[in-house]
Amino acid sequence: MISLDPTHIYPFVPKSLVDSQASRTTHADKTLTSGTGMGNAFTGWLDPENVAPRELCNEIIEHVAKLKTKADTLVVIGIGGSYLGARAIVDALSSNPECIKYAGQNISAHYHSNLLRQLDLTDYVVNVISKSGTTTEPAIALRLLTEHVTAKYPDELSLRITATTDRTKGALIQLSKTNGYKTFEIDDTIGGRYSVLSPVGLLPIAFAGIDIHEL
Repeated sequence: MISLDPTHIYPFVPKSLVDSQASRTTHADKTLTSGTGMGNAFTGWLDPENVAPRELCNEIIEHVAKLKTKADTLVVIGIGGSYLGARAIVDALSSNPECIKYAGQNISAHYHSNLLRQLDLTDYVVNVISKSGTTTEPAIALRLLTEHVTAKYPDELSLRITATTDRTKGALIQLSKTNGYKTFEIDDTIGGRYSVLSPVGLLPIAFAGIDIHEL
């Protein structure tokens, strides 16, 4: 629960305005939690235990354990909500945030060239995160990293790339089926910026050594 003490803003903002906003906030909270507001089909994040039940968390933990037998570094390919939530938690809570690298959040040739040089010197795996698989920045990064993985680890592409994507539709799920990637589902009720407590965020968070059950 968040409480607000507005005492010190009253010299600058009328109390009537603060009170009117407080009532709007109460109304917004009620429409959100009751599922009666606009966009209520995308509020699955209100119940993280439904989006990521214990069984799914265990599956993520088991998969991460397999990845760690192959790699010290995880490259997360994603943009916006597909990586920012996980990055915030990893940077705040992990004792080893450097084990996670990020790609596909920009189209800087310099950034990705530097990343590939770093990956030349370490063992790594990839987690590509996208509902569609067609967003420009992550799509470019996936192509670059697919080429790098193929060159560095011949015949291990399917073992080193994990996809977090839509269950049935989109370019990335089709690519995953073709190449045999392990996949985790992005629930239809979850939007990118609310996805941190779904497989989108939980896989990289677990790789960074954070207990996702406790989280």
